[in-house]
Order: sequence, then C-alpha cells, then structure tokens
Amino acid sequence: MKIGFDNNLYMEKQKQHILERISQFEGKLYLEFGGKLFDDYHASRVLPGFEPDAKIRLLRSMGDQAELVFCISADNIEKNKIRADLGLSYDQDLLRQIDMVRGMGIAVNSVVITRYTGQSAADQFKCKLDALGIRNYIHRPIKGYPADVDHIVSDQGYGANPYIETTKPLVVVTAPGPGSGKLATCLSQVYHEHRRGNVAGYGKYETFPIWNLSLKHPVNLAYEAATADLQDVNMIDPFHLEAYGITTVNYNRDVEAFPLVRTILSRITGNDNFYCSPTDMGVNMAGYAIVDDDVCRQASYQEIIRRYYKGLTDLRMGRESQNTVDKLKKIMQQLSLKQTDRAVVQPALDKRQRCGAPAAAIQLPDGRIITGKSTSLLSACSGAVLNAIKVLADIPKSTLLMSPAVLEPVIDLKVNLLSSHSSALKLDDALTALYICAATDPVAARAVAQLPKLRGCEIHSTQILHSGDESILRKMRMHLTCEPEFPKQSVLYQ
Repeated sequence: MKIGFDNNLYMEKQKQHILERISQFEGKLYLEFGGKLFDDYHASRVLPGFEPDAKIRLLRSMGDQAELVFCISADNIEKNKIRADLGLSYDQDLLRQIDMVRGMGIAVNSVVITRYTGQSAADQFKCKLDALGIRNYIHRPIKGYPADVDHIVSDQGYGANPYIETTKPLVVVTAPGPGSGKLATCLSQVYHEHRRGNVAGYGKYETFPIWNLSLKHPVNLAYEAATADLQDVNMIDPFHLEAYGITTVNYNRDVEAFPLVRTILSRITGNDNFYCSPTDMGVNMAGYAIVDDDVCRQASYQEIIRRYYKGLTDLRMGRESQNTVDKLKKIMQQLSLKQTDRAVVQPALDKRQRCGAPAAAIQLPDGRIITGKSTSLLSACSGAVLNAIKVLADIPKSTLLMSPAVLEPVIDLKVNLLSSHSSALKLDDALTALYICAATDPVAARAVAQLPKLRGCEIHSTQILHSGDESILRKMRMHLTCEPEFPKQSVLYQ
C-alpha cells in the first residue's frame, strides 16, 4: 500500500499547535473534538498513512496535561442511535471509549447528557453511569437558543448548566457521534470559567475538510461524500477571506454558526476579536502532513465510489434517502468517476455472468484480483476469502482446506439446530471451520496465517450481504461494497 500521509509529522505539528493555543488563553483550553476519537478509518482510507488512533495517541503523548469530557444527547440515547461503522449504539460506544481511554492512562473527567427533557432512556443511562462511578452532568435545552444571545449568556442560560470541575490545561470535549452537544458544552464551560474570574478559551479539532486544500480537492470531496446524509457542503470560508485575504475551506455548518459563536464568545469574554473566522477556531495541521498528493487523491476517489455504493445499498434497504444518493452521484460526476473505476467491481460482475451465481472479488495487496462464487457449500464471500488466502499461501486452487469431518457437524448445527434455510457457510461459519481444521492440518494452518494480509483489501459483492458476512468483513477491516440487489430477489436473509 502506497503512503501519502506522514502520521508522525502530523502528530508533531498537531501537538505543537494545540500547546500554542493553550498558551494563547493563559493555560486553559476547551477543545471540541469533531470526528472520531478512536477508529478514524475514514481518515486512514483517504490519507494513506494516517493511523486510525492518531487522535488518542496525540492525547496520550500530552501526559497529564489533558482530560476528557464526553457528551451524549439524550435524544440519541432515546432513539438508540447506532454508530454505523461499528454497529454499536452511541451509549454503548461511549462506555467502550471510556474503557479504552482509561486503559491508556488518560484522565476521563465526566459525561454530560445534553438536551435532556426527561427522556426515560437517558434516565436509565444516568443510573448506569452512577452505578459505574462515572461522574455525570445534565444539560437541558436553553430557551431561545440560538437566537436569544442575552438569555443564552446569562445565569438562566449557560449559567443554569452545572459547572464541570476540571483541573488540566487541556479539556477535550468529545462524543460518539455528531449532534451530541459538544459546542454548547464547551461554551457553557467558558462562560462558567469567566464568571469565576478564570481565563479560558475555545478551539475546534476537526480533521475534515482540510482547510488548506482546495475546495474541490478529492480529499475534501470524500468528506462531503461521508456526510452526504447530513447534506453538508464544503465552502470557502468568507470570514477568513475577508479578514486576511486568504482562501481557506470550511464546511457550511461551521460557517453558518460562526457569527453566533463569535457573538457568544465576545459577550462572555468582552473580547470582540476572539476569532475572526471559523478557520481561526480550528486546530488542524493535517494538510501539512500530506507527503504524496497523488496517492491521497487516488485513495479519495476510491472512498467516494465506496460511499456511493453504500448509499445505493442503504437506499435499497430503506435506510437512506434518494437525496443522499443524488448528492453522492453529483460528487461522482464532479470527478468523472464511474463505479467500474473500483478495480474489484467488473471482475465480480464478470464472474457472476460466467457462472450464473452470486459472486465476489477481492483485490490483494499486490493488485491481483481473486474471485469466488456462491455454491451449495459456501457463500460467495466465503469462497472469495478462501481463494484469496490460498493464493497468498501458494496453495493449489484444487486443495480442500476444510475436512468433511469438520464441515458435516458445522452444517448439521446450522441447518438442524439453528434452523437456517441454507446450508451454505457464511463467512463466520467458514472461518470457524477453517480454524478448527488448522489445529491439525498444516496446509489449513498456512492458509489461516494469510488472513491478516487481507486487512485493508478491497472486496465487492454482486448482492447485498447477510449482516453476519458484512460484520465479519468489517472486523477484518476489509473495504466492502455491494451491488444494490437482494439475494434471490428476497429481502429476507437466512
């Protein structure tokens, strides 16, 4: 895999910039963390070389200078909102992140449940936090928000929120997903600090869009594709252009919110020149760590095609709107991209045409394309994965990796005990059988040893996958796309 991004350089520059911002506010900064604290796989896909855990490693490098406050919206708890890339609800992911952060020796201050209006699920989550000994706070909606600045910046507005006691120079305010109330929590804390006679500032750490790349750079367009369901658009920061005569890129929600944020900060601090633009608020040095622009462009093209396919399949399954798909299609057209520009698409379609059955194709790290088809024994994805690791292990295609003595009881379990309508082994079934065989068969063991090499590989299926197959491929960190077609014209998966 070609590298286009220097992660070490990025972390060095980012840390230096954050420390400079802390000193700008005399040693106290509330830093809103946009995007993902862990598992930032979008960034690692469009910026090859970016480490998915770069943000948390950065915080770890700052030692005892940083602490974290997690936000979660009571509405998102009530609606059981799911983080799509992990399949976890926001409240589950928040607890997962707390465990991971604590395990790295980083201080977790508390959890803020925002936009609370008596939601019963939020009450239950608060009880759970209490039982776990996790300090937590409730923030209720502020009347007149966001227009009534006089009320917002008052003891009946931000002042009605409980003050979160913090002790570190850097307070990172993060959340499991968007719409969690991070900005309001930061501004509420800045208000309370100034009421107590303390100097404190606000900043925003958002990786995308990258402000010093062009508006239509593929990396920035890939961000638009990733947020197509929110109808976000990248735009030139008009405030930065007016203040400095320099063209930078931001996105519409930050640009639209900036006049209000600037007014609130000005009212809190008495400083009319707190920030001149949304770009000024940002703390993002990612653009300076791109070392091969063409590699990042090509990676972004592929991400946009993947996002388009996901939009098509989600629309087919009733999980997405036509507006989202139309926006993704528009981005594809801007860059003159076709679905077949994804290397695994045409081989999978050709395989299906030749064999008359569902098929899948995998691109190996060296660029070779390996295909598999659906049979009475294996799903198409199972066949493709097994064929791929045979090639990587230099095992003849005709070699059986799994013994009938192992397969028969697995199929019996699947059909007779679990009442599956199909005896074909999905990917989790096939991998389980393969690992059992590897315990006694050296050839199977050689094949198993190749599985980690599939991490980051591209795979395309000619039909929408069973949720189990999709989950396993996600855990293997393979990049999946599917044709928006149900198996056997059915919406029921067995």
